[in-house]
Amino acid sequence: MNAVLWGKCKKFIRKPGGFIITSLICIVFAYLVGISSFTKVEVPIFTDQSTKANNILKDLNKSESYSFVSYTEEEVKEQLAKGEADVGVSINADTYTIFRIAETANVLMVQNFLQTYYGYMLKEDALLNNAADKEEAKRVLISNKETPIIPVSNEQTLSEKEATYNQSLQSLFGFTLFFCIYTVSFTVIEILRDKQNGIWDRFILSSTSKAQIYLGHLLFSFFIGYAQIIMIFLLFKYGLNIDFNGNFYLVYVLIIPYLFSIVALTILLTGLVKTPSQFNAIIPLVSVSFAMLGGAYWPIEIVTSKVMLLLSKFIPITYGMELLKKGIIESASWMDIMVPAGILCLMGTIMLGIGIQLIEKRHV
Repeated sequence: MNAVLWGKCKKFIRKPGGFIITSLICIVFAYLVGISSFTKVEVPIFTDQSTKANNILKDLNKSESYSFVSYTEEEVKEQLAKGEADVGVSINADTYTIFRIAETANVLMVQNFLQTYYGYMLKEDALLNNAADKEEAKRVLISNKETPIIPVSNEQTLSEKEATYNQSLQSLFGFTLFFCIYTVSFTVIEILRDKQNGIWDRFILSSTSKAQIYLGHLLFSFFIGYAQIIMIFLLFKYGLNIDFNGNFYLVYVLIIPYLFSIVALTILLTGLVKTPSQFNAIIPLVSVSFAMLGGAYWPIEIVTSKVMLLLSKFIPITYGMELLKKGIIESASWMDIMVPAGILCLMGTIMLGIGIQLIEKRHV
């Protein structure tokens, strides 16, 4: 095992290009998307020019996350056609319409924001319309907004500014876990290359057992992925002064179950393909689809499709993001953290067992 690890380390030192490239791309993407979350998202909007619609527009612009800029209907549609905006909105007194060019994260966030606002507004209107004394009902509603009947502790809620800031951690976590798949996969694929080049047969003929050979490959892939994630997080913490809510030390532990499942996943994929070229073709498809379904590109909380949410339950990234969010952002207890960690370990064990069996049966 030590010989396998030493050989892998020497080869990595000679050719660290893939590791460096994926790390740099991850840092750039996480930085750009994270920085954008500190600024208001500008949303072009047009109204029916009624008094209530204009009041709604004023209320919407109280948000610290979005800036709804009024245009004519033609101007909004022109911006969408030219690609200057990815979402536009039409509002009137009771309903809203969203115009979009693609199902982007901004579209989903704006839709969720408007849905929440209009939901509360329509409930208030219904209460006022059904009230016997409308003035008294209006006064009670205003009073309840200022002093809620059930007080909510500030420690248990996130202000809008804090939620916006956590979007930067969302992008950092998401892109780091996403690009880690590439880093791990392109080290695990060396098993297939070793088999093609006859190096695997030399390992088998040596005194090293198969268990030690596999363990050497898996440990190397794990340590490379671990080093990349820790390096990126350290850069953002000490280089860019990103606050991890005082829970940065948990990162060293929380990423272990996720990395184990990703190493196991790549072992499974290695067992399913016949050549490295097939592996190189399938990895981008798997990683991108997993990132989209698992909440790496946008928060899984804003997804409403039951089918998408069901599929996400079978994706390692889903539980990797849950681990980091619960541990870093929510400061959850260890009991809460153990649930996604246990699921990742179970998934990893199953995939690792199946993958090794497939590799053993495959004659390259």
